[in-house]
Amino acid sequence: MDHEEISGAAYVVDGDTITINKTQIRLFGIDAPEMNHPFGKKAKWALVALCKGMKIRAVITDTDDHGRTVAKCFLPDGRDLSAEMVKIGMAIDWPKFSGGIYRPLETEDARKKLWLADARQKGRMHVWAKFEARQKSGTGAK
Repeated sequence: MDHEEISGAAYVVDGDTITINKTQIRLFGIDAPEMNHPFGKKAKWALVALCKGMKIRAVITDTDDHGRTVAKCFLPDGRDLSAEMVKIGMAIDWPKFSGGIYRPLETEDARKKLWLADARQKGRMHVWAKFEARQKSGTGAK
């Protein structure tokens, strides 16, 4: 079966989501922190730096549980955006979806640094709830 492709300039939503030609695309096989989580903004800007001025090619692989398009996204030189985000420590492999292909590329401290993403993968959403409750209670929130 041929996979549909979209290509064009990418608008970066966060560390694992881009928009090309009005289609929101979740990067295949990885998990980056949410914008309001530690390293969330840093992950977004790392992806912006990778995509800036580039024509991104997205090969659609699936639709996720939230109805988002999932795709393997490539830079003009053929590099896989998911792999690049993992290599620079701004995302972690999500074996449930990737089959573990990005795990060997993870930086040594990635899972410790991106502990909220790691907790989500392990189904430990109470860790998220606690973090978000702390944020709302005024610790750092304006």
